[in-house]
Amino acid sequence: MLKINVFNQYNDEDSYKQVITKVMKQAYKTLKMKKSSIINVILITNEAIHLMNLQYRSMDRPTDVLSFENNEDDLELGDVFISIDKVTEQANIYEHSFERELAFLSCHGFLHCVGYDHQSIEQEKEMFALQDEILDQTAFTR
Repeated sequence: MLKINVFNQYNDEDSYKQVITKVMKQAYKTLKMKKSSIINVILITNEAIHLMNLQYRSMDRPTDVLSFENNEDDLELGDVFISIDKVTEQANIYEHSFERELAFLSCHGFLHCVGYDHQSIEQEKEMFALQDEILDQTAFTR
């Protein structure tokens, strides 16, 4: 079973949790994960993620999602920080819904927390194919 904690530090909107929960539960199922796990999702502003991106990646700009895999606790997968400002901005750029972009970033962050990466072409193909499969299964397609 997967427990998803959503901490909205962006605003009082409650609908984000439905999208995040749906896509992360599908990712858990698609990956055939069996053990009980917890993942934390923190929704923040561009300003907050900019500071984190600078601190942890030495990149002086806001990003859309930052994931921190938890290698010390078998129960907790990690933390996923998502900039709601970036979700809105990128949904407009890519001409799809806010929900689709939030689903994509939630899935992307989840996969990073369970060990997937895209540092090489092979890793990127594997991770992005898995993202597409999960998003197709949840009907969050482009």
